[in-house]
Amino acid sequence: MKVVLGPASRELGEKTAELSGLETVGVAYKAFPDGESYVRLEGSVRDEHVVIVQTTSAPQDSRLMQLAFLAGASKRNGACKVTAVVPYLGYARQDKMFLEGEGVSVETVACMLNAAGVDSLVTVNIHAEAALKKFPFPAKTLSAIPLLAEYFVEKGYGKAFALAPDKGAMYIAEQAQRVLGGGAGHLEKKRDRYTGQTTQTGEGLKVKGQPVIIFDDIISTGGTIVGAAKILRELGAANIFTACVHPVLVGDAEQRILGAGVDEVVGTDSVPSHVSKVSLAPLIAKALKAQESG
Repeated sequence: MKVVLGPASRELGEKTAELSGLETVGVAYKAFPDGESYVRLEGSVRDEHVVIVQTTSAPQDSRLMQLAFLAGASKRNGACKVTAVVPYLGYARQDKMFLEGEGVSVETVACMLNAAGVDSLVTVNIHAEAALKKFPFPAKTLSAIPLLAEYFVEKGYGKAFALAPDKGAMYIAEQAQRVLGGGAGHLEKKRDRYTGQTTQTGEGLKVKGQPVIIFDDIISTGGTIVGAAKILRELGAANIFTACVHPVLVGDAEQRILGAGVDEVVGTDSVPSHVSKVSLAPLIAKALKAQESG
């Protein structure tokens, strides 16, 4: 087994390989003047089970093409198996048709990767696990919530209250609670089907004087977190933090969140940024070890 260092996740790939005791294969890459992507493997993969570590956060399209090209190059150069480790899976939230004339984008991505030579896929905290059923090869999701919770334990917040932004994400808060050892709960959230606006309430939450960590799988615009922080301040929370697996943080999302009274925004390196304070490498290395032994 060898780890191919995808251009979008080179550092994560290196950490994963180090923890797994695996050899790495570098990647030469560039964009041509017309915008087309180019990749080349800088090592032998003949008769190897190749693990390509490549996230597909923005710019999603070019990173997906790099992933597909790396899978194709691996198979063309003799790899016996290709596993794609895609911490943030682009288009995963486009997993169903809502209006006539639409396609199912994540299903198209799955078919593309299959055609390119991917034999199996590992992702992290996919928004809807049912989307993995659309893949024509084995695909599974891992959870990084315990790693995020451990970050706060190490900072001295071992009994913090784990809060989910809505009832549907309560399983995330419960995963965090098992590490933190404090309480857990969720906000009530309703979304207007026409305007898309959401309203939240903290009815029944008892967090006065407690540190609270808002856990979620992804933070994009930050609107949900800003609303949650306002409610928590009104309820008298001592400290407010937010932790997410995928810190997409579009535009001024982080500034808006911090401006709403959140003390710290913590994410993982599924989407590399300055808030990516928790590495997924231990989680991925463990999954690769299990796959190799299985």
